[in-house]
Amino acid sequence: MKRLFPAPLLSVLLCLVWLLLNRSASPGQIILGVLLGWLIPMLTQGLRPRSVSIKKPGTILRLGLRVAADSVQSNAAVLRLLLMPGSRKKPAGFVHVPLQLRDPNGLAVLAMIVCITPGTAWAEISRDRSILLLHVLEADDPQGVIDHIKAFYERPLMEIFE
Repeated sequence: MKRLFPAPLLSVLLCLVWLLLNRSASPGQIILGVLLGWLIPMLTQGLRPRSVSIKKPGTILRLGLRVAADSVQSNAAVLRLLLMPGSRKKPAGFVHVPLQLRDPNGLAVLAMIVCITPGTAWAEISRDRSILLLHVLEADDPQGVIDHIKAFYERPLMEIFE
C-alpha cells in the first residue's frame, strides 16, 4: 500500500488544491485531481527527505515564540537602519556558524528561520553540513550571532529532530 500511495495526506491535499484552483467539482476535474494526487507523490518520492518523528512538541512552541520575537526585534532594527542610515554601527558581513545539526529536515527549518528573520540570509552550507555561511546586515559581533543561532535555533532543532 505504501508503494501505491507513498504520501496519502499529500495526495489528498493535491487533489483538493487542484479542485479549488479549477473551481470545479466536475467528474473530469475530480478524475484529473485524483490522478495528479496519486502520480505526483509517487514520482517525487525520492526527492523528499526522510520522514519526521517529532520528539519534543513543547520545544516547537518555544522555538516558534522565539522566532516570532526575534523577527519583531529584527524588523525594528532593519527599520531603524532604513530610516536612519547613519546609525549603522558596522557594515554588513558574513559569519561562519559551526553546526552540529545534521538532520536534513532540521537544516531546512533552520534555513527558513534564518531567511524569515530580517537582516540575515542563509548564504551557503559546507558539503559536510558542518559550517553555515550566514550574511548579516550588521556584523558588529560575529561571536554573538553564532551564539544566538546555536542557543536559540540549533539546540531546539536538535531536540526536535535528532
